[in-house]
Amino acid sequence: MDIRVAIFEDNKMMRDGFEAICNGTQGLTCCGTYTDGNDLLYKIERSNPDVVLMDIQMPGQDGIEATRQVVARWPDIKILIQTVFEDDDKIFHAICAGASGYILKSTSPARLVEAIQEVYAGGSPMSPYIASRVLKLFQQFAPAAATDEEKYVLSNREKEILSLMIDGYSFHRIAEKIFVSYETVRTHVKRIYKKLHVASASEAVAKAIRQRLV
Repeated sequence: MDIRVAIFEDNKMMRDGFEAICNGTQGLTCCGTYTDGNDLLYKIERSNPDVVLMDIQMPGQDGIEATRQVVARWPDIKILIQTVFEDDDKIFHAICAGASGYILKSTSPARLVEAIQEVYAGGSPMSPYIASRVLKLFQQFAPAAATDEEKYVLSNREKEILSLMIDGYSFHRIAEKIFVSYETVRTHVKRIYKKLHVASASEAVAKAIRQRLV
């Protein structure tokens, strides 16, 4: 079954380009294109997406508030923020709103497709720049290290994979880097989620940074 992608983008050229990429890639299909975040809930219900490509700066309701509403109503829908901005405040608020991934619009079509597939599979794709900014932001606001009662027991391999997730690597790239299969990485990640009591890659990364687990 194809991954259904809804596109929110006010720039027609970019919107048409994203739609062409989705419809021209096996395993993806564009289920709706929209120029703004108005009538958001109706648009989401009508298109029934698995993944939303969300422009952070749109007429009317912006992408951050739209993300917050979608995640609150449909927690299983994955939000992939796309923006031309490299603004720390916007990055932080988009992730706090529930975005599962955050990449720049300058991302190549191949990387965009990979990011859609990755976020659908439960990953948290970010461009290298965004990943580095997120790391610094969470380090800036991180509380003290966990107490003995709060510590989580991760294997060396799990710590290695979690560290690569923090650096913004996709599951596929982690598999290539540590010379294991993609499914092996996913198995380790599921164990990480269970040990950290989280349900997504973004939550795992945030907790790892806050509590300095790696």
